[in-house]
Amino acid sequence: MKNLYLTAIVLFIAIQNIKAQKEPLSEHVILISIDGFRPNFYQEAKWPAPNLKTMAEEGVSANGVRGIYPSVTYPSHTTLITGAYPASHGIYYNSPFEEKGQTGKWYWESSLIQTETLWDAVRKSGKKSASLIWPVSVGAPVDYNVPEVWTLDRSYGRIQPMRDNQTPKGLLEEMELAVLGKMDTINFNGEYLNREDRTGEMAAYILSNYKPNLMTVHLIATDHFQHEQGRDGKKVHTAISAIDRAIGKIMDAAERSGILDKTTFIITGDHGFVDIHSALSPNVWLVEEDLMKAQKNRGEWKATFHTSGAAAFLMLKDKNDVKTLTKVRKKLSSLPQAQKKLFRIIEREELDEIGTDPNVAFALNPIPGIAMSGSSNGDVLKPRSGGTHGYFPDFHDIETGFIAWGAGIAENKKIQKIGLEDIAPFVAKLLNLDFQAKDGILYPGILKQKD
Repeated sequence: MKNLYLTAIVLFIAIQNIKAQKEPLSEHVILISIDGFRPNFYQEAKWPAPNLKTMAEEGVSANGVRGIYPSVTYPSHTTLITGAYPASHGIYYNSPFEEKGQTGKWYWESSLIQTETLWDAVRKSGKKSASLIWPVSVGAPVDYNVPEVWTLDRSYGRIQPMRDNQTPKGLLEEMELAVLGKMDTINFNGEYLNREDRTGEMAAYILSNYKPNLMTVHLIATDHFQHEQGRDGKKVHTAISAIDRAIGKIMDAAERSGILDKTTFIITGDHGFVDIHSALSPNVWLVEEDLMKAQKNRGEWKATFHTSGAAAFLMLKDKNDVKTLTKVRKKLSSLPQAQKKLFRIIEREELDEIGTDPNVAFALNPIPGIAMSGSSNGDVLKPRSGGTHGYFPDFHDIETGFIAWGAGIAENKKIQKIGLEDIAPFVAKLLNLDFQAKDGILYPGILKQKD
């Protein structure tokens, strides 16, 4: 009888341990990406962001998040949702390289993503997801989805493509009746801060009414105004204030719905920002060598630089064209030192280490203050103002931020640095998802330790 009793106790403990392992640390994870998010927004007193600062103080915050290359929006957001570098997930830039000339098309469709996403894992687990204005989310396996998308036909408008691609049909109209008012290009426009209010209201409505287990939200104002005015522009201050207000709306919705204690907020971004004064146009050099034409379709080209923010990637029409590659290298090495000091060549080995587009021969990365331009005529160095990103992520200004607060999160903890690819494994752990990030790793010290 005694042995039977001991066996029952051991079995009970084992069952409880298995149950504890299966129970998620959080029931609702709100993954918010602030485009152009910088750590100093929550570290410095001058920035009007009380919600962000409270969460950073009470939860976990990082001094910086090392991004991917190029450090631009679409590949970065895909790394956030996959835990993989661009070489693995297949979203290499904002706009895909088009051999016959750039049409203005972006990577909009989630079907272009080549690795598993957190959205996939949530659906596989039987949980619910929501997403608002997230890059590369058209057609994503998301229960409540208003994707970021537009068309090349400007007469079609910016709102209608979102209506055409929403899930379920009628979701946007439902929210317009309930909280938003009629959406149009006046009250949902990146030029104005009311866009952030409406994104926050949409997220709050969906959280309150449908309580998804994972919600991904993209807020853009800080990116827009840093491009326009640089890192410390007046509108950047009002933009982070508007974003903080939008996040407050979502926090309020969690509290009103009685789920705040079961909810985790992860606030991060895609890249930092650098003030610029000039732009380098490396395609001018290729035109001089008759390797491409100064035309929109590049003419009968053999080599061209595909630019993305502050990055330029050498594309060869024939990847095995050693003669053309040698000619490009010779041209670069023959430049006057006054021009060569403006950039460095990033070779294929270094590009492989950070998981960049495998089709690239090499890349040019400018010094801070210089952007890259796709222009193929005029002066090779042109004036430019405002700010940009896209740089190789090896210095602090181009790093983004990270805050985690709420259910399952350690308290009052500061960490030095994580990688952008490390955030997806963290989300998966909180929700107890069956998900394996190809390149990211889970840092368990970010999580609240059980007593």
